[in-house]
Amino acid sequence: MAYQLEKETAISAVIKAAKLCQQVRKDIPPALEKQDKSPVTVADFGSQAIICKVLKEVFPDIPIVGEEDSKELRQETSQDTIKKITTYVQEIIPSAKVDQVLDWIDYGNGTVSHRFWTLDPIDGTKGFLRQDQYAVALALIEDGEVKLGILGCPALTLDSGDTGFIFVAVKGEGSYKMSLSGGDITKLQVVSNDDISRFRFVESVEANHGDQIQQNAIAKKVGITTDSVRVDSQAKYGIVAAGEAALYLRLPSPKYPNYRENIWDHAAGAIVVEEAGGKVTDMYGKPLDFATASKMNDNRGVVVSNGLIHDSVIQALNN
Repeated sequence: MAYQLEKETAISAVIKAAKLCQQVRKDIPPALEKQDKSPVTVADFGSQAIICKVLKEVFPDIPIVGEEDSKELRQETSQDTIKKITTYVQEIIPSAKVDQVLDWIDYGNGTVSHRFWTLDPIDGTKGFLRQDQYAVALALIEDGEVKLGILGCPALTLDSGDTGFIFVAVKGEGSYKMSLSGGDITKLQVVSNDDISRFRFVESVEANHGDQIQQNAIAKKVGITTDSVRVDSQAKYGIVAAGEAALYLRLPSPKYPNYRENIWDHAAGAIVVEEAGGKVTDMYGKPLDFATASKMNDNRGVVVSNGLIHDSVIQALNN
């Protein structure tokens, strides 16, 4: 099996990071002020520190293109924050010191190259704070192609009734899910068009993340009659891969017409869906560009489907 060491290392790293995130979220006070983003800041940086440390120990020569850097944390005004981050990291890596944690975070400041990891340590920060969905997303990219994707969704509940999953996909080897708490590994398959109860679509909770009016109109054009399921983070990719929705649309928001997506927001989810039999492109049917930069400057919007309705969606978008 290809990428076995990479897969095992990445799964271990994401599980460790997910445990840190779960602990931070458990400690969020019920009456947290809405403007207080400190818990997600702690979880975000702690997650990146752990994953980067684990990856660099095994693959020291592969750069990591992550979302965060430690510049602000190194300021005098952030001493309490970095100490708190370190305390949580120490629950996973007891020997961790403040300076090490800062350095581990900065391992994620690599650049796009012919072979690199891309990491979103917490995708869905608002979902994290309101005790809803978030994801830890890690992917390995070679020559612009995603070869391995790991998607940790600690709060996701699927139709089985279980909560907390890791989605794993290796190019050409299928897509699988397993419980964060261990147990059986299940192969994933996207939903068929005639599974009426699951022939639905997902979109972001945040209206600013897309064009919800257009997204709903397109879904109806391809035969989806139920209201959208609104979910934070790349958990939406997991839902499509698991066959619990046929479509995920993220179309450009009218408020931010020039916005371009970040590679770490889509790389892990994309391979998880594709290896489950689905398809992922931009709104014009172009493959997502993971080869050029940290932003997908040549792509507009994202269309994720069970594959069977993909051409119809693209046609509806461009008529």
